Amino acid sequence: MEPEYTTYKRSEFIETDTGNKVSRRSLISGSQNIVLGGKTIVHSKCTIRGDLRRAGPSHQASVLIGRFCSLGESSVLRPPYKTYKGVFSYYPLKIGDHVDIGQNTIVEAASIGSFVKIGRNCIVGRFAIIRDCCLIEDGAVIAPNTVVPPFSVVSGGPPAKVVAQLPESTQEIFEAQSKDKYAKFVPA
Repeated sequence: MEPEYTTYKRSEFIETDTGNKVSRRSLISGSQNIVLGGKTIVHSKCTIRGDLRRAGPSHQASVLIGRFCSLGESSVLRPPYKTYKGVFSYYPLKIGDHVDIGQNTIVEAASIGSFVKIGRNCIVGRFAIIRDCCLIEDGAVIAPNTVVPPFSVVSGGPPAKVVAQLPESTQEIFEAQSKDKYAKFVPA
């Protein structure tokens, strides 16, 4: 199933030197604390909260996003937080390469591996870890501190459960699909 071409108005997106395409209608807070790996698409109304970071002099990025990722419309990415010994602190959110996050999805994970597809209307709880080559189906609610094993299909919730396993070819399939999606996201 070949994805169709998706067109956008050139005036509504900013294209960086590394090929990132960021909607002017997205909300990017604390951009100095956000790292986009390259060839990532940030759709309209997507919110990335880079301003939520650990206090102190360190210049550690609070949101790291890999290459060939797609952040769906109205999705929200914010770093996880916790109170430890009475001190409230944020921790980095790390997203691997070839990750597709669906529309209206909220992500507060500690880490999302590479070659992951997260469906629409999902919630990924605080400090969840999603390993490589996973498929999170539409509407799944992943509880905080959950570890999703590699090659898993996750559905339902709360809390979401592993319902199937993906084949070993998942990495190649998801990589080809993410590169194709980027190549077919063209100006009108």
